[in-house]
Amino acid sequence: MSGNQVSRRRAIMLAGAGVAGVAGVAAGAGALARGGGDRAAADQGAAAGAVPFHGEHQAGITTPAQDRLHFVAFDVVTKDRARLVDLLQEWTAAAARMTAGRDAGVIGAVGGVPEAPPDDTGEALGLPPSQLTLTIGFGPTLFRDAQGKDRFGLAGRRPAALADLPHFAGDALRPELSGGDLCVQACANDPQVAVHAIRNLARIGMGVVSVRWSQLGFGRTSSTSRGQATPRNLFGFKDGTANLKAEDAGLLREQLWAQPGDGPDWMTGGSYLVTRKIRMLVETWDRSSLVEQEQIVGRTKGSGAPLGGGDEFDEPDLAAKGDDGQPLIAETAHVRLAHPSQHDGARLLRRGYNFVDGSDGLGRLDAGLFFIAYQRDPRKQFVPIQTRLARNDAMNEYLRHVSSGIFACPPGVRDGGDHWGRSLFG
Repeated sequence: MSGNQVSRRRAIMLAGAGVAGVAGVAAGAGALARGGGDRAAADQGAAAGAVPFHGEHQAGITTPAQDRLHFVAFDVVTKDRARLVDLLQEWTAAAARMTAGRDAGVIGAVGGVPEAPPDDTGEALGLPPSQLTLTIGFGPTLFRDAQGKDRFGLAGRRPAALADLPHFAGDALRPELSGGDLCVQACANDPQVAVHAIRNLARIGMGVVSVRWSQLGFGRTSSTSRGQATPRNLFGFKDGTANLKAEDAGLLREQLWAQPGDGPDWMTGGSYLVTRKIRMLVETWDRSSLVEQEQIVGRTKGSGAPLGGGDEFDEPDLAAKGDDGQPLIAETAHVRLAHPSQHDGARLLRRGYNFVDGSDGLGRLDAGLFFIAYQRDPRKQFVPIQTRLARNDAMNEYLRHVSSGIFACPPGVRDGGDHWGRSLFG
């Protein structure tokens, strides 16, 4: 065992045992620092609280969608399976600490020897947990890389549902912004808390993983709980009205969580994640008339009601016709093409975010939707839905898909003796 592995595992044991002495005192000081300060004292509401890290399923999937996102995909740069497993153990310990509002490391940002680098970067000192969740996923290339090599002896454990996504009509994907061996989704109600979490995981992973691509997001574009109002995307329309909700227990079993017999046992209770970075041509959209926008979407812009309906949550009447004999909701309208009735009842749990990544140098905003969707089997859910949308959706005139990823997200970390990837690598 390398010295690096020993130090990592020692840190994990110290964190889990809560030992006395310098490390224990420093851990307490770190918790106080993260939970203290004027800013934290001023906001004791639910938005500033902690989301439990341990559980049957990973947090950050059905958790009520937070306002901010920092998503990152990593490439594994080591060839040593033991080093990768060791990192996943250390990441789990750090994630448990950070989601509780504590520093990433046992010593913390300011509790160590002044001559040594801190084991937390410190930019979240004084901030509350802000409902931070950290969700991990494993990409197809972790099981067999682009050259077909089984680097970690995992090829036989790859789920069939973790199939590479097909090319969809109109895709303009950038390889450097797509794929990845691992991903971590950080969601929080404070952008600095989300960025701090990803920054520290990347710091801890140096030499074992490297950042392949990442994405910041704001203004959630879906509701994952009935207690949340439906948000709007950058086209100005309510987004995610018909989304799966945390309260839909039966639908979640059917549509979201991998069930026994679906694939390898290590994925039972997990879910499959698809990401798509979709650039919106907002300047072109903004020159379109209101009636054209509503016909393209199939909903009214103000209330979010389906055309011909009166309330946002009215079921779209896909058979209704206008005075001219034409469907009220056009054959190419987004609402019609995405409706579960068009896909054998397939549904997704979406929790995407708006993004604005500056401008493109031509006077246009580089803005759009970072689409995130969880499901039981992408082959039966995302792929058929997106295939139809890519071919027929009138909205495609205003969209460009530039990034894509698919990941297997295992079930939750059960307790302090468990860690991310334990059942996969065990």
